[in-house]
Amino acid sequence: MTMQLPSNLKPTLWGAALGAGLLALVGFTFGGWMTAGTAERTAEQRASNAVVAALAPICLTQFQVAGDTTTKQEELKKISTYERESLIEKAGWATMPGSTNANPGVARACADLISKAKF
Repeated sequence: MTMQLPSNLKPTLWGAALGAGLLALVGFTFGGWMTAGTAERTAEQRASNAVVAALAPICLTQFQVAGDTTTKQEELKKISTYERESLIEKAGWATMPGSTNANPGVARACADLISKAKF
């Protein structure tokens, strides 16, 4: 035995299904909806960016405290971006107090701050 639907109900069900599909498509494409996984990745990226933004000025201060800033800044400007990050990490300026390892994102942001700073 199969269930018989009234003939006027079938177009309504098809309309509801297509409407739900269209609503989901528009919501995920233009409405800013996202899955839980995408939201988690976005939150992690924003948190990482905030940490780098907060710690990069500390790196700049550690660079300034090391002394001879003008000469070191000119040397830093002459080398490639990758070498800048490596130099900053090796010098320990991107290693935050209480930490044993340098943060590569902080080193990258610090290199930008150092190259733009006026001493």
